[in-house]
Amino acid sequence: MSPDTRLMFGISLILVPTIVYGGLTVLGVISNGAFGMPAPKNLSPSQVIFYRAGHAHAGVLTLLAVLLQIGVDYATIPGPLVWPVRIGALLAALFVSGGFFGIAHVRALRGLIYIGAILVAATTLTVGIGLVLGS
Repeated sequence: MSPDTRLMFGISLILVPTIVYGGLTVLGVISNGAFGMPAPKNLSPSQVIFYRAGHAHAGVLTLLAVLLQIGVDYATIPGPLVWPVRIGALLAALFVSGGFFGIAHVRALRGLIYIGAILVAATTLTVGIGLVLGS
């Protein structure tokens, strides 16, 4: 594992407790405060769905970001794109999940989801193509 991968892998793992906190918050939301962390009360059904989607995307996309960090080590990627891909993979997880949590309360934050989706597509395609070309 390269030192750069180790750094980004470590940062990704440090973010995992925020995903746990988000899960406990979602538990508070769906249990109406009976379990988990104190959560906003009187959420609409669509707000609850956004909370659940935000938490699910946080976990899955953080795991994808970790896998992409390892993939970058083995992919043929032009030097100037390596760090943008590494950082973009992690930002994608933050933007998509943050966008879902944000859109539950402020509709204008939906742009975060789209920025995150573009980052997911760009980073996975870059690493995927780099892996195919490097073989």
